[in-house]
Amino acid sequence: MTTSSQKYAASHETAPVLRLPGTAALAAAVAGGVLAAASAAMSWTWTDQFPGDLTYYGSPAGLQWLALVGGLLTTLLALAAHGLKGLRWLSPSGSHNGVLFAALGTLAVCWYSVIAIAVQLDGLVNLDPGGWVAAVGSLLAVVGALGLPLDRRRTVRQTPVAPWWYLVAGVAVVLRVGFGQGWALNAVPPGVRPLFTENLWFFVAVPVVILGFRLWQLLDAWLRIGRIERPLPAARALPSWAEILVITAVFALGLGVVEFGISTEYGELFVGFLLLAIFATAALLAGGTVARLSELTTRHRAVTTGAAFAAAGAFPFTQSSETYVLIGANILIFATVALGLNVVVGLAGLLDLGYVAFLGVGAYAAALVSGSPYSVFRGLHLPFPLAVLIGALAALVFGVVIGAPTLRLRGDYLAIVTLGFGEIFRIAMNNLDGRSGPSLTNGPNGVAAIPDVNLFGFDFGQPHDFGFVQLGKFGNYLLLMLVVTAIVVVVFGRVANSRIGRAWVAIREDETAAEAMGINGFRVKLIAFALGATLAGLAGAVQAHVAGAVSPDQYQFAGPVPPNSAFLLAAVILGGMGTISGPLVGAALLFLIPAKLQFLQSYQLLAFGIALILLMRFRPEGLIANRRRKLEFHEAELPAQGGPTDDALSKAGA
Repeated sequence: MTTSSQKYAASHETAPVLRLPGTAALAAAVAGGVLAAASAAMSWTWTDQFPGDLTYYGSPAGLQWLALVGGLLTTLLALAAHGLKGLRWLSPSGSHNGVLFAALGTLAVCWYSVIAIAVQLDGLVNLDPGGWVAAVGSLLAVVGALGLPLDRRRTVRQTPVAPWWYLVAGVAVVLRVGFGQGWALNAVPPGVRPLFTENLWFFVAVPVVILGFRLWQLLDAWLRIGRIERPLPAARALPSWAEILVITAVFALGLGVVEFGISTEYGELFVGFLLLAIFATAALLAGGTVARLSELTTRHRAVTTGAAFAAAGAFPFTQSSETYVLIGANILIFATVALGLNVVVGLAGLLDLGYVAFLGVGAYAAALVSGSPYSVFRGLHLPFPLAVLIGALAALVFGVVIGAPTLRLRGDYLAIVTLGFGEIFRIAMNNLDGRSGPSLTNGPNGVAAIPDVNLFGFDFGQPHDFGFVQLGKFGNYLLLMLVVTAIVVVVFGRVANSRIGRAWVAIREDETAAEAMGINGFRVKLIAFALGATLAGLAGAVQAHVAGAVSPDQYQFAGPVPPNSAFLLAAVILGGMGTISGPLVGAALLFLIPAKLQFLQSYQLLAFGIALILLMRFRPEGLIANRRRKLEFHEAELPAQGGPTDDALSKAGA
């Protein structure tokens, strides 16, 4: 055992939070999970005014399905961690932390549902027995999990809360009361009074955030939840066909989970889904299930890649509405562009804040030559492959032209220049209307009525029958975008593992040291910039045909609707810099969250920002990080059953 491992072991222990008899704690966790799952078969409220109609017995709907899944997962993990034969594969590490996370996820879903019903229907009196059973059962499961031996830290380091924080919270409460009653408005000039009266929520949010942070500190000091590194026991040997079957089943289950999340019809259901997904993932990580699956996928990389794309390709066939298929197609577009940005930011370490402009260059170039009646080249209608090639080449040219004079800058200076390029592109597209400038882009109206793709007689704009399933326009484009994504993934993987990819990583880590070892820093960075721009242009050309129109307002630095430069950068950092699957997962989350939180209206970006802060606070290396990134953010050695990793780039990140 190394010194680091010894220090890590000395700082952790296995002990319960609540002093309960072991048998009683296990029984409480199992009983709570069973009660929460059973509540899904009961009525939660007497009226159908709450979204999802939770009034039926024996027919789960909406949030009840989440309670059922959370309760069953809690029960199975508790029995698996206890060593029940036949379930040990579900918790190979034997840690009870997975039970606690699953119970907390069930509690979050059930209590969120109960509170939402009480708030929307004006009182707890609107709860039926099922709602009470869900609330009590989920709470019992958490109490039981806290009585099990948990992996915990011996000491907790916390940043002290300065006294002036409480003073700010108190002043905010006084101002909220004063502005609400009107007496505090006398000290405010009449011209700006609406600014305060129309944003009273701010004076509530400030003390809530401060007190919530303090409450979290107290809870963290009490629970002291950590993770002890345990080598996983040797897995039972299975034939290759059985392992492939397991991988296929896992991706089929993943397809069902993604389909449920994308198809959520109202915001309350999506919030519940997000809560359960976060805690369930943490539970499977703590139990070692994800690490066990990673062993299988490592042995069968080709099968894993094929299963992933097959699951994505099957998604449109599971949908009865084109609305959710369009969301899936847009997610693939966003993810592909994020993967291109990952070349620039994740591998080469160049902070590009205007990357969305290259997406726009590819989209406009393809739109102008695709036969749109609003294009200045009305008589030119090139085949789709040529239009895509022109879009990619146009983005490549812009990447080289912009990168050549600017890549001698570093850090913040490069970020400012690229931010300026992004804004210049948007303004230029606005002005090339024949009045403010040459007639090229139709100004703010953009290029509309872009014809649908037609490849080898297959019209992507028309529905097609595949057996008993009909695939509509957006389903066709989703499959097309899946091919583009596969091309970008192959290019990224090959380049990242090549000599130039290792040079990018060297430049990212220390440009001066890399140049001292003989690497031409400027040339290497220019190649990264050009390749990233080309991939963005490729995706932009497809996006123009999917959307049927392009306009300058689609390519901003920041805004409530992705893709824009801020969202793309967040997707790369949140998902995991330098990996393949990280930006794909990050982009999917960052596209879905704003799309599904529309019920928050003007508070949408606030909720989105809070979610980003929480995710980056608890997993700064990204959701799917390689080993280098984990070592940068965590002093302890990488756990044997650690979180999801993307080892496809291990050569580049070694």
